[in-house]
Amino acid sequence: MSTTGSAVDSEFGAMGFSTKNAYFRFGPHVEQARARHQPIVALETVVVAFGLPRPANLQVAHEMEETIRAEGVVPATIGLLDGQIVVGLTPAELERFAGDEGVRKVSRRDLPIALARRQIGATTVATTVWAAARAGIRVVATGGIGGVHRGAPFDVSNDLPTLATEPVLVVCAGPKAILDLRATREWLETHGIPVLGWGIETMPAFYSASSGLPVDAQVNTAEEAAAIARVHWTLGGKGILVTVPPPADFALPRERLEAILEEAMAEAERAGVQGWTLTPFLLARLAERTGGESVALNRALLIENARIAARIARALEA
Repeated sequence: MSTTGSAVDSEFGAMGFSTKNAYFRFGPHVEQARARHQPIVALETVVVAFGLPRPANLQVAHEMEETIRAEGVVPATIGLLDGQIVVGLTPAELERFAGDEGVRKVSRRDLPIALARRQIGATTVATTVWAAARAGIRVVATGGIGGVHRGAPFDVSNDLPTLATEPVLVVCAGPKAILDLRATREWLETHGIPVLGWGIETMPAFYSASSGLPVDAQVNTAEEAAAIARVHWTLGGKGILVTVPPPADFALPRERLEAILEEAMAEAERAGVQGWTLTPFLLARLAERTGGESVALNRALLIENARIAARIARALEA
C-alpha cells in the first residue's frame, strides 16, 4: 500500500484514519504526485457512469483529465474497484465505469456495502470529497452539486453535510438545476460553507448562468480563491464552493430550462420515478427536449470547471 507525507499521515492518523488503510489504493500517477508534493485535483465517477450518454461519458472523462494535466496539475479520478477506493484510476480502469452495466452509484452510506461486496462503484460528489480529504487532496472538480430537493425539504443530498465536515474546495456550476436552489443556498449559508462566484455576483444554476441568488464573494483569479480557502481552513472551516457559470455559448435561458424541468418532474411523478433514479431520468428528458443541447452544455462546463480547479490547486501550492 502507499504511504503519505508525514503531515497528512499525522492529521488523518489523529482522526483514527490512515491512507495506509487497506480499503484505499492510489493510482501510480497519483502516488508519484503525492511523493513529489504536486498539486492534484480529484474527480468523481458518477458523471462517467450515469451523467452522460455513451460514448460522450468516457470522452469527457479523458478530456477533463487532459485539461487538468495541461495546467501542470495531476488528475485523480476516484472510484471503487475490487473492494478498494481507488484514488487515481488508470485509463483501462476508467473505461470499466463508462461501459459496465453493473456500476453502482455510491454515496457515503453505500461505501461499506459496495466495498464488502467488491462492487464497481461510481463515487458521488460526497464520496469523492470524503475520499479526497483523506488522501490530502484539497480540490475537487465536478459539474453540479446535490442539494435540497424541490417539494421535499427533508430530502437533502449527502453532498451538503459532507461539504460541511470536510476541508475541501469544490469547483462546480452550482447546485443542479433540478433542485430547490433557494433552499440549497440557505443550507450552505446556515452550515458555514462559503460560496464564491467565479467572475459573477450570483450563483449559477448549472445549465443557466444565474440563479438570481447572491454569492458570498466574487473572485476573478485562482490566487484570490486560494487565498480565501487558506484563511477559511486556517480558521477551522471545512468545505468551500467556487461556482462557475456555464460557458456563455452553451448556457440555457433559465425560463426555458424551468419549463422543461417542470414537465419532466411531473412525468417522473406520474411514473413513480424517485430516489437516486430521479436525476438520470430528468437528465435524459432534458437531453431529449433540448435536442442534445444540455449534453453539450454539460460537457463544456465539466471541462471548464476542471480547468479552473487545476488553476486553484496550483495556486494553493504556490
